[in-house]
Amino acid sequence: MTEIGVADIRANLADVINRVAYGGERIVLQRRGKQVLAVVPMEDLELLNTMEDRADVKAALKARKEKGGVTLEKIKARLGMK
Repeated sequence: MTEIGVADIRANLADVINRVAYGGERIVLQRRGKQVLAVVPMEDLELLNTMEDRADVKAALKARKEKGGVTLEKIKARLGMK
């Protein structure tokens, strides 16, 4: 993982894009010495999204098994929706 400052990325954006897109490098942008964002290859983003989706499904399945659920109709009534 490489860290780059804001001024450096402004001057070298095309190079950063190529390093990430074609070299698979992960680059962290820093502002005032603090990490603020990451530029990652699409494969990394797709993996992260898949992991989040699996965690959401697992949580939803667990919630379905819990007792004391509230129906959609009750939620709508509580919120004043038809």
